[in-house]
Amino acid sequence: MKNEIIEWIKTIVLSVVIALLITAFIKPTIVRQHSMSPTLQEYDFLIINRLLYNRTAPQNGDIVVFQSTLKTAMGKDKLLIKRIIAVPGDELLIEDGIVYLNGRILDEPYLVNGYTEGKATEGNTILIPEGKLFAMGDNRNNSMDSRDEVISLVDIDDIVGKAFLRLYPLNKIGFLK
Repeated sequence: MKNEIIEWIKTIVLSVVIALLITAFIKPTIVRQHSMSPTLQEYDFLIINRLLYNRTAPQNGDIVVFQSTLKTAMGKDKLLIKRIIAVPGDELLIEDGIVYLNGRILDEPYLVNGYTEGKATEGNTILIPEGKLFAMGDNRNNSMDSRDEVISLVDIDDIVGKAFLRLYPLNKIGFLK
C-alpha cells in the first residue's frame, strides 16, 4: 500500500512539473473580438508561443498577442491580438486606403476589401522607432489598433507571444500565417 501511494505522489508531482514547463513556453488563448476577421473568428482557440521573441525579433506579418493600456471589465490590462505591419526602422504610410511599407504597396491577401482607413496616420509617413511595432487587425473597419491614439505603437516588451496554432474550431486546426 505504501509503495502505491509513493507511485501516485510521483505521478502527480511529475504531472505538475510537466504542466508548469508547458505553460512557461506556450499560452492558450481564445479570440474575443472580430478585429482579425477573416483570419481569426471570435471564439477561435489559439496557442501562443511565449518564448519566440526572446530569441528572434518580431517580423512583419506575425500575428501577436500584446498587453494594451485598455482595461477589461475586471480592471486588468486587456490583451489584444493583431498583425504586425511594421517593425523598427520601417517607414509606413497609409494613403487613400492603401498601406505603403518602405515605399512599396504592402501585399495583404488576408484583407477582405483591401481598404485601410488611415485615421491618425492618413497621409503621414511614420518611421517606426526602436522597441516599437505598428500593428493592425485584419478587419480594418472594426479594429482598434496602432492607427488609434489610444493604442498607438506597440512596445515590443508588451508582446505576450506569437499566435502560431489554431486548435478550435476543429475544421480549421492548423498553423497560422
